Amino acid sequence: MWQIWLIISGMFFILEMITVGFLVFWFAIGSLFAMITSFFTTNIIIQTTVFLITSTLLLFLTKSFAGKMSRKDGIKTNAYSIIGKTGLVTIEINSKKGIGQVKIGSETWSAKGISDEIIPVGSEVEIAEISGVKVVVKPLLITATK
Repeated sequence: MWQIWLIISGMFFILEMITVGFLVFWFAIGSLFAMITSFFTTNIIIQTTVFLITSTLLLFLTKSFAGKMSRKDGIKTNAYSIIGKTGLVTIEINSKKGIGQVKIGSETWSAKGISDEIIPVGSEVEIAEISGVKVVVKPLLITATK
């Protein structure tokens, strides 16, 4: 009977790899416990009971741990590495109108000001944060060119 429990465990492990949750894993572990039990008894009811009890206990006892492991508070990207860098305004930043563009290195970003002041083209700005797909900037030195 141990071979059947090993096959069942393997199927649960494969299913766990296919799914994105952390649920089926505990049934695979429960199957391994049932396999170990099968070395001591041939009673299928006892083996199945061990499988159900260990799977259920592991599932509930490790639920908070599994939640912490799979929790995604936000996707961190390299975009956040530009915070604190300086950029050059290429299109006037007017937060009230929702327009503005900044060039940071070789990248161009849509921008909005940290306050409602208008930041003219050619001004140097510091990136304070990223809000959605826009950088939030504060002016460093206003050197408008016409």
